[in-house]
Amino acid sequence: MATSQAVDYFRIFDVHDSLQRVWVLNGNSLITTPFNNEVSPVSLALMTCTDKEFHHAEKGNPVYLGIKNNHLCLFCEEIQGQPTLQLKEKKIMDVHNEKKGQKPFLFFHNKEGSTSTFQSICYPDWFIATSKLKGQPLILTKERGKNYITNFYLEPKN
Repeated sequence: MATSQAVDYFRIFDVHDSLQRVWVLNGNSLITTPFNNEVSPVSLALMTCTDKEFHHAEKGNPVYLGIKNNHLCLFCEEIQGQPTLQLKEKKIMDVHNEKKGQKPFLFFHNKEGSTSTFQSICYPDWFIATSKLKGQPLILTKERGKNYITNFYLEPKN
């Protein structure tokens, strides 16, 4: 019987969705745009949470998500009654080094075939998503596979 084991890691990835759109920093938010030579996509830093409270093999690997070369981390908070994806000015290592897992910054990372999903730990069944329209901010959604794309391709960077 195969079991999923959490691995402590820090990895850097380029990210794109099924429409070949990349994540780009626009002010204090992340948006998607078609990739071309004039675009500077962000690289996503993934760091495993070591707090055992958040390790549930069936849900995925608990990770912190940061933007490489920026002191920005993705986190979730409720704004006007709606779970919302935000960027917070914080170093991913500082969040990771807290003794207790920082729940608003944590996502369950799951592999679905050749793609990855990121589910908020604070808001179960809410996933990081991109709109099918270009130039829109990344959001949290419960609507998987409808108007939003929740599966992403991660390309490891050396």
